[in-house]
Amino acid sequence: MLAEDSTLLREGLVRLLAEEGHEVRAAVGTAVELLVAVRAEPPDVVVVDVRMPPTHTDEGLRAALEIRGGLPEVGVLVLSQYVEKRYATELLTGGTGTGAGTGAGPGARGGVGYLLKDRVAQVDEFLEALERVGEGRTAFDPEVVRRLLVHSSHTDPLARLTPREGQVLAAMAQGHTNATVAARLHVSLSAVEKHINAIFDKLELTGRSEGYSKRVLAVLRYLDS
Repeated sequence: MLAEDSTLLREGLVRLLAEEGHEVRAAVGTAVELLVAVRAEPPDVVVVDVRMPPTHTDEGLRAALEIRGGLPEVGVLVLSQYVEKRYATELLTGGTGTGAGTGAGPGARGGVGYLLKDRVAQVDEFLEALERVGEGRTAFDPEVVRRLLVHSSHTDPLARLTPREGQVLAAMAQGHTNATVAARLHVSLSAVEKHINAIFDKLELTGRSEGYSKRVLAVLRYLDS
């Protein structure tokens, strides 16, 4: 299901997704219409703009959070014109409840993603992100990840990481699997796994994650704090 107030972009996405073999059950222009449609017939994934009528502030984000909280099996891919760190962090942590780090394994919840609207023009990247969210994984725009990993003025938890570990962490935060990270960085899978273990040791996150998505969530929560 799509929620986008720009008729041109909405209809373009409907056509693109249909051509790629996806079924678009609803394409609406407001967050309220999206919530009504989702409650009536929950889809695999919703794609929703952050700023929608009537105030064009955070209606879409609030709808996304409501879906994440009430229908956790539905994947949510948020689109935004800008990198809005608060919204990205709220999307990651909102609606997960206290069991975010101790619940069922990967796939128990729908995936979550945050893309800049410019990324939609990169059709392959957009479709890949949609597939990842549909599979219960994460898909975050590289620029969003970069902003989330900005060093704190008080503490710098990334200072202990090697340059390679920083690259692995950024790729993980975007939602890539270990195998994909290995391919992107041209290293072995075992090397990626060693880097990941080192990252969580250095960030004192060992033992807090049981699945890939929760592991990424733990990293971003820690860095945001």
